[in-house]
Amino acid sequence: MTTVNHWTPDDIPDQTGRTALITGGNSGIGLETAHALARHGARVILAGRSRTKLDQAAEAVRAATPEARTGTLVLDLSDLSSVRDAATRIAETETVDLLFNNAGVMNLPERRTTHDGLEMTVGTNHLGHFAFDAQVWPAVRRSSAPRVVTVSATAARWPMGRLDDLMSERSYRAMGAYAKSKRANIVYTLELARRTANSPVEALVVHPGSAMTNLQQHGTGPLSRVITPIAARFLMGSAEGAAWPSLYAATSPQVQSGRFIGPAGRDQTSGTPKPAKLPTGADDPAEGRRLWTESEQLTGVPFDIEAGAAV
Repeated sequence: MTTVNHWTPDDIPDQTGRTALITGGNSGIGLETAHALARHGARVILAGRSRTKLDQAAEAVRAATPEARTGTLVLDLSDLSSVRDAATRIAETETVDLLFNNAGVMNLPERRTTHDGLEMTVGTNHLGHFAFDAQVWPAVRRSSAPRVVTVSATAARWPMGRLDDLMSERSYRAMGAYAKSKRANIVYTLELARRTANSPVEALVVHPGSAMTNLQQHGTGPLSRVITPIAARFLMGSAEGAAWPSLYAATSPQVQSGRFIGPAGRDQTSGTPKPAKLPTGADDPAEGRRLWTESEQLTGVPFDIEAGAAV
């Protein structure tokens, strides 16, 4: 059996007959994830805000893998009505074997809110995915062996990522909001793993290390204008390599639900995937329950693991 120390995407088992839905699938890590899964036989549904970019990404997947089966889904995670409409379409018609909560935003210099009045970074990176997962859950439950993979980041370990002011109403810092959203990704996933412990569902969370993707490119201000170009050239790896933890978590027979996976390379910035150290307290069941309840309240979307959400 292949060990984690030697894992590469070439070790992905045949995915024929399985469907993967990837938020943020039109670029960066999401698109690289789609390419790899398509090469191994999966049908891939790319979800994102722009119909044009989704169509271009799907065409790129088919150009690289002519036999690839692709679909697209217009989804704006910062708009709960868009989330509901997209989830309804999938929940009514699809079986989702692999659900990737991959899309995200970061480094918004001023506090902004979503269409529904939620702080934009947490509202997109965590709450949008929470609401989407809850409402698409019937499609996940149709799979005989579903996995939910959520993409976090090493920023989840930063002290500024505490979840006691989730909407940054008392004070706002751009990277503090990002750290909160990434910690929330982990706390949510571990709570999902606990709530699905007696089901076929496996929930895993990953961090991609450091890679130059559209997430960094969408930032603004001095950090993005000066530091990011330097980092892109000297410090960050490729989006292709950054997709390895997601692919490993989604397809390896060795992983277990509730694990945090990241690159094994120096400083966990790149390399083959392995279990990563959790942020202190992120596996506290009490914090998981609190975040779950707060997420339901803020989105107005109940997440019923047993029955799936009504859509």
